[in-house]
Amino acid sequence: MSKKVVIIDYQLGNLFSVKQACTHLGYDAEISSDPGKLMEADYAILPGVGAFNDAMKNLNEFGLTDGIHDYISKGKPLMGVCLGLQLLLTGSEEFGDTRGLDLIPGTVKKFPVQTIGDQVYKVPQIQWNTISEPSKGMWENTPLKVCKEGDYMYFVHSFYAAPNEPKYVAATTTYGNQLYCSAVIKDNIFATQFHPEKSSLYGVNIYKAWFEQYAG
Repeated sequence: MSKKVVIIDYQLGNLFSVKQACTHLGYDAEISSDPGKLMEADYAILPGVGAFNDAMKNLNEFGLTDGIHDYISKGKPLMGVCLGLQLLLTGSEEFGDTRGLDLIPGTVKKFPVQTIGDQVYKVPQIQWNTISEPSKGMWENTPLKVCKEGDYMYFVHSFYAAPNEPKYVAATTTYGNQLYCSAVIKDNIFATQFHPEKSSLYGVNIYKAWFEQYAG
């Protein structure tokens, strides 16, 4: 395929599993820290696992903070995964207040440790969990159109995104008694808290639908 895919490398993340998912779908994705290569891309993926403040420090040092903003301003599609979703928000409470990319207004918050009956909901959440559609029909014309209510996805995280505006919340998940945002959509930005590349066929289909949505 002639479309250029760049997986943004800021030294934190699940880069190779994302690359494998792209390869499986026929896309030769390049892993790069170069803002110039990002600007040449037709698709960009922002993955990540780790600390929010370390991620923003690295993005700033590589010139990728401005690079991502420039890329988004061109109307090109960006997909975030796990920490890559959280970085899109205004800031995080992790290790004090850290400013994020501020592409989606909101804050990243830490899960509380919960005990409900005999069940302890530990932090981080490391498990398969379900996703739900915030309102009927919301997944139409989005990469989540391949999903159905209650599909299981794979999560690994201690923090969750809390967008200020419900219109950007594309999916929700419940951990213990905590209902939280597990996917966001805003214009040409789509991101998931779960790992599609680790979520079996369901997740691979999300990548496929995302690529196809912007194939034109």
